[in-house]
This record gives sequence, C-alpha cells and structure tokens, in this order.
Amino acid sequence: TESWQTLSESSRKFLESVMDSGILSVLCQQSGKKGDVQKHLNLLKERMLRLFKTLKVPPGKLGELKNILSLQLAEKQMLEANEETLIQLQEEITEAERSAEHIEETINRLQNKIQTLKRQLEEDEKKAQKVFQEGGTGALHLPELPKRSLQAPSLQDEILKITNQKGLLKDMNTIQQSADMKNMLTLI
Repeated sequence: TESWQTLSESSRKFLESVMDSGILSVLCQQSGKKGDVQKHLNLLKERMLRLFKTLKVPPGKLGELKNILSLQLAEKQMLEANEETLIQLQEEITEAERSAEHIEETINRLQNKIQTLKRQLEEDEKKAQKVFQEGGTGALHLPELPKRSLQAPSLQDEILKITNQKGLLKDMNTIQQSADMKNMLTLI
C-alpha cells in the first residue's frame, strides 16, 4: 500500500461521468418527486467526489476501470468453476471417507479373525501336547501290542501254502481296487 497514489484527475472525471449517468437512469425511472431524489443523489455524488480526492488506490490505468464488466464476468466464471471444483472435491472426500471406513472395517474383521485363529492354534497345540505327551525317556505313551500278534505267522508264509496263487493274486487285486478298500486307506 505504500506505492498507492491518489486517484488521477482523469479517473475522477470518469467516475463522475459514471455517477452522472447512474443518476440520470434513476431519475428516468422516477415518476414523481424527481427534485428530492435528484438533490439526494447529487449530495451523495459530491460526498463521493470529495472521498475520491483523498482516496489512495494501486497504480493502474483508466482502461482497467472501463473493463470492469468483463473483469467481473471473468471473476464470476472463475467463481462458478471454483464452486464446481469444490463440489467435485467434496464428493471425492466423501468417497475417500467411505473407502477409509471400509478399509478400517476390513482391518478390524481381519484382526478379529487373527485373534480367533491364534486362540484355535493355542487350543490345537494343547490338544497335540496331550496326545503326544512325552515322558522322561522321550517315548510316546502308546498301548503295548499283544504278544500273540508277534507270534502269528506272516501273511507271506500263508500265501506260499496256497496252491492257486494266481487266483489269489487276482482276488487281492480286486479287493485292493474296491471302493471300500480305498475308503479304509483314506481313513487310515
């Protein structure tokens, strides 16, 4: 503001002519008591002109005052564009908030699932420890085999005693390929 100067004489004359035309347009629209309205408007004009003599403004050209309407129109268009941009930004912010809420819900769901899986893992580990409890010797506590199973003849010895070994082989192959045998192997 230090570089600002008072209005030039030409600028004051231009503003005075603008005010005169404004006064004339107002008086044309008045139907009665034009004298009082004209007096009041002339008093306002004189006050404005006195103010213009001391008013400091940024240095500029008179041409800028003449382009006020185009500048105002440009400012209005820029304001409308800014409002549209603001609406778009608001929509993007709303969408980002929804996305953040969705991500937060997903994180919470996953954290709950992780906690559930941790608890389940701990329970499974406890069950496994019970099943595979190791004694002081490191041996598993399994039931002992009956002695007669160790004394029973092996299957190979029994097969060698059979005279129709090819038929037996065919029967064993049929048994091995059966659905019941496959289910039993799956179970085992």
